[in-house]
Amino acid sequence: MKLNKRVIGLIAGLVICGIIWVAPLSALGEISAQGQQCLALTLMTVVWWAMGVAQPAYVSAIYLALLILTGTSDTATVFASWTKMQMWMVIGAYLIAAAVKDSGLGERIAYWFALKFVRGWQSLVISIFALTFVLSLLIPHPFPRAFMILAVMHAICDSAKMSKADKNKVGFLTFAAAAPGSMFFLTGDATLNPLVASYASAGCSFMQWFLYMSVPMLVATVCTLFLGLVLFKPEKEMNIDFDEVRAKQEALGPVTVTEKRTVFWIVVAIALWLTESMTGLNIGFVTLLIGAVMALPVIGEILTPATWNSVPINTLVFLTAAMGIGTVGGATGMNDWIANVVLPSSVPSNVFVLALLIAGITVIIHMFMGSVMAVLGICVPAFLAFTAGSGVSDIAVAMMVFSAINIHYILPFHNLAILVGEGEDNAGYSAADAMKMGIPLTAVVFIVVLVEAVWFSVLGLM
Repeated sequence: MKLNKRVIGLIAGLVICGIIWVAPLSALGEISAQGQQCLALTLMTVVWWAMGVAQPAYVSAIYLALLILTGTSDTATVFASWTKMQMWMVIGAYLIAAAVKDSGLGERIAYWFALKFVRGWQSLVISIFALTFVLSLLIPHPFPRAFMILAVMHAICDSAKMSKADKNKVGFLTFAAAAPGSMFFLTGDATLNPLVASYASAGCSFMQWFLYMSVPMLVATVCTLFLGLVLFKPEKEMNIDFDEVRAKQEALGPVTVTEKRTVFWIVVAIALWLTESMTGLNIGFVTLLIGAVMALPVIGEILTPATWNSVPINTLVFLTAAMGIGTVGGATGMNDWIANVVLPSSVPSNVFVLALLIAGITVIIHMFMGSVMAVLGICVPAFLAFTAGSGVSDIAVAMMVFSAINIHYILPFHNLAILVGEGEDNAGYSAADAMKMGIPLTAVVFIVVLVEAVWFSVLGLM
């Protein structure tokens, strides 16, 4: 048997699971048998995710099945995420993203924006970040959004006769913008953001999310943009042939009926997202409803039966497992045990010290685990247990952990958006490009959580 990374990860995960399963953990702090089993299975799963033992959904399926078969938890607790709005919001968001992409609306907006604002390298890079922000309202997932923006930017690069090396820089910056750009709106990343929002004990509306994250993510975006302009300079000055770009825009033809219908339903969706606190309509099921309505005759005719293929079952299984870590960990006592053993005995009274503690521990764990989902599933419940009764709101803690994880990466596997764009067949950049940005970007993580400490204190969350 050849000992490659996957095999080593498989063995390591099983060994860790076996050791934790029988170890005398109660000597470190009281923990139930189910809590110890949950910890063992969770660590095995995290190792397998990080080592790429199998496609994440397969690993997730094994984890979910073992939680039930070992008696660690019951089906109602393991699959509790499907009784909440987050899972259904993910499905609806994928349908909306498919409508924007397949109708041609997203590409049309991107070309218009680029022709209006791009004049050179600096404006090109700024446009990438601005488009990421704008389209995050229309396309609730960072991957299709980034690839759509990349297609438009590459068209501009080709018209400017840009070198392959410079095109690769544009490719990297497109995906680098996805991390902070997808965190402004609750719907900016339909997989991760609803998961974070689910930790809010009192719920988190669309407007509340934007209010909480707007200032920190503006700082994160500006810092990332600044690093991009400083670290990734073109080999030669850009000279864009706008006639060529305009020809590609005109090739799209006039605005179609399908695009007009898509615009209508997107406007309806955004209006309902913005007025959630007034209407009381659940944002998750509103998103699902709008996505499904686009398939109806007369008022829809945008989505087809084949559009369901754009809703990845593997992502849903992965998300179920990631959310299950926190739910089952809370029910079995695993989260409390981790908080008592790993974290200090008391919550720092200084909000800046608390913010740095959250960021520091989260970044260290993320360095080894890699998976944003996995670290969220372990760190958020642990820090929530740690700060319980301290006066710090659940959503503030969850957002600090999320910011520290999602902005941070050294290698591509630390951030799924960066990983998806890596390689010649994708955006063209390499792991070296990710490290070039990721190392100084680590300092930005701590800047952002300190900004959050101030901003959340102003809002009364800390």
